[in-house]
Amino acid sequence: MKKIKIGLLARIVLAIALGVLVGSFAPESVVQIMATFNGLFGNFLGFVVPLIIIAFIAPGIAQLGKGSGKLLGLATVFAYSSTIVAGFLALFVASNVLPKFISSSKGESFENPEEFLATAFFKVDMPPALGIMTALLLAFIFGIGMASTNSEVLKRGFDEFNIIIEKVISNVIIPLLPIHIFGIFMNMTFGGQVAKILSVFAIVFVLVLLLHFTMLLLQYSTAGALNNKNPFKLLKIMSPAYFTALGTQSSAATIPVTLRQARKTGASEKVTDFTVPLFATIHLSGSTITIVTCAIGVLLLNGQAIELKEMVPFIFMVGITMIAAPGVPGGAVMAAIGLLSSMLGFNETMIALMIALYLAQDSFGTATNVTGDGALALIVNRFSRDEAAKIDTLKS
Repeated sequence: MKKIKIGLLARIVLAIALGVLVGSFAPESVVQIMATFNGLFGNFLGFVVPLIIIAFIAPGIAQLGKGSGKLLGLATVFAYSSTIVAGFLALFVASNVLPKFISSSKGESFENPEEFLATAFFKVDMPPALGIMTALLLAFIFGIGMASTNSEVLKRGFDEFNIIIEKVISNVIIPLLPIHIFGIFMNMTFGGQVAKILSVFAIVFVLVLLLHFTMLLLQYSTAGALNNKNPFKLLKIMSPAYFTALGTQSSAATIPVTLRQARKTGASEKVTDFTVPLFATIHLSGSTITIVTCAIGVLLLNGQAIELKEMVPFIFMVGITMIAAPGVPGGAVMAAIGLLSSMLGFNETMIALMIALYLAQDSFGTATNVTGDGALALIVNRFSRDEAAKIDTLKS
């Protein structure tokens, strides 16, 4: 018989549903068993996060050292700018909209879910080998160093390290995530807070989708204006890439479709061939919208204020951290966990809620990422026609 494979999103939804169901009648001792598992898993995740940062950001930056001068510079600037604009769009809208919904119409504020959780039987400390900022700095130093010196030996070593950490994510963290989320929601239900939390999920989900479509309209309006093209026709051309990404949940897996559709928008074939694979790893505007919006939702849920002095640097750092995020479902939020804890003060429970919120719409964020790649390719094409002509001459 053919084995039925359940996708990650389905497993996350099932874990939430089972957690709510079991938590409604389970005795405290059972909830404490899961709380113990959650504590161990959360500590292990904290241990792995600095390794994820180094393993994915350093090779990602090194990879940017390869390419064609002006095209590489333009593509990188436009990709980072788009990601940052997406982050600030999410910050402005979410910080003004979500507080109106995350306090009930009766004026009752949400209480911190952490205060109602059952405690673990025991804890095992797993201190990370490096701090988050230390890991980021090392990733930047090694990445820039490899790009500038073209060190193939060091690059090969980091590529192999990347493969090891990606296997840890794919074979350990991702399979155990549904169990972790099951335990968190069982505990939340036991503490009587789950109904409020699920209502926040629904509100954040709808807002994220609206922001995704707003960002796509902004990207294609800009690309259309610069190239004298109808933005809605451009969006229609790129729609196959959007729907392919919904199914694959991977920017990399959608590259062939994105390339084919991007060429149909009128951008130079050489520009699209260069920029689309690059954008698949460095342009994550949809994922950034989701991360910022979900982070604001979780902060408000825990009764914390939205501080611009914390959120603004967080957005700029997220734009960098998104570079070469792991090629697995939920890779962007995995790469951002370190920033969430170090810059926004997220604890284990907040991170678990963040992961659940993010993964619930991961495919929509990926679809927005790859669809936006077509707009950026057109923008780069508009500003690099001379460079594209040189490449065409050299390769013909």
